[in-house]
Amino acid sequence: MTTDASGTPTVTPTGVRRITVADVLRPATTSVETRAHLAAAAYLMRRSGDDALVVTTDDAEHRPIAIVTDADIAQAVADGRNLEETRISDLDAAPPVTVEPSTSVVEATRTMLLLRIRHLPVVEAGRLVGIIDMSDACGALLERDPAASD
Repeated sequence: MTTDASGTPTVTPTGVRRITVADVLRPATTSVETRAHLAAAAYLMRRSGDDALVVTTDDAEHRPIAIVTDADIAQAVADGRNLEETRISDLDAAPPVTVEPSTSVVEATRTMLLLRIRHLPVVEAGRLVGIIDMSDACGALLERDPAASD
């Protein structure tokens, strides 16, 4: 049996390698601060090709405190909000559910399904290291399952 850096087994008792979030996460290259306005968030999403940005603390820790998604932008438009004036801090964003890199992709997918969310920030020692979304998770699970190619 092998383990990852945290000592978590990466091989199941049947000998099949356990796919972890660390295997499929996308680096947190684009994040946004709470004082940014929604127009800036929309621009960053378009530029990065992501449909969500992790909102981080303004300090050196860059801890995730919320997620702003394309759905949040669409809702703001539907509500008649001015995207140039509305700040991310004006949204009623709950603290995000996070996972660690050693979390299994199966567990991360289950969490997203149960909570009806599409994105999970990945943190290590409280610091943002990446993000995994439902597409990343499903892609990893389909690649793992030989029957998925049918």
